[in-house]
Amino acid sequence: MSKLIIVGEGETAELAYEYFTHDSPHEVVAFSAERAYMQKSALVGLPVVAFEEVERHYQPGEYVAFVAVSYTQLNRVRTRLYREAKRKGYTLASYVSSRAFVWHNVQIGENCFIMEHNVLQYAVRVGNNVVLWSGNHIGHQTVIRDNVFISSHVVVSGYCEVGENCFLGVNSAIANNVCIAKNCLIGMGAVIHKNTQERKVYVGNPGKPIKDSYTTFGIEEEES
Repeated sequence: MSKLIIVGEGETAELAYEYFTHDSPHEVVAFSAERAYMQKSALVGLPVVAFEEVERHYQPGEYVAFVAVSYTQLNRVRTRLYREAKRKGYTLASYVSSRAFVWHNVQIGENCFIMEHNVLQYAVRVGNNVVLWSGNHIGHQTVIRDNVFISSHVVVSGYCEVGENCFLGVNSAIANNVCIAKNCLIGMGAVIHKNTQERKVYVGNPGKPIKDSYTTFGIEEEES
């Protein structure tokens, strides 16, 4: 059993505590949040410590970490904290529900959170810092890149690729052999039949781009 620090103190962190505690070999011992955003000193009876000094209290090598943050700013906040936790020297744990179907040769990266009733078929590859909420289907030989958030009841067909930082809304569907470019938001119920353009918001059936995803999430231009 590994002792685990959950980075976050909100709803996602509390949910991660439940799943890691009752369905994993990890023991959650504390939470951590950036000092500017700390609103409490304890959560579910465990201490909340400032992220800026978490390694002073819980040394990397003796503890592992998990960053429990949602898709804020198109996954930017979760990604930043994930990278900072790695710089501090932590190993990042992943959670895979015992009630998920994961084929034997599926590859799953670090700091992933895969909830109940997900189906990951033959030769699926999931990158780092990926969230699969409950009830999704990821078709055979599909690749999910880093920092993606897939909500619930999403169907991603076979031989697809979902690019970095994407968000896929509830009940959206992706046809076979489609590439979702990085930084895309696929809206609730959207059906994507062909490759998408980078940093766009897609809605409808067939899915069409309606606006810029950076504007939607308030993301500043990033250096290439």
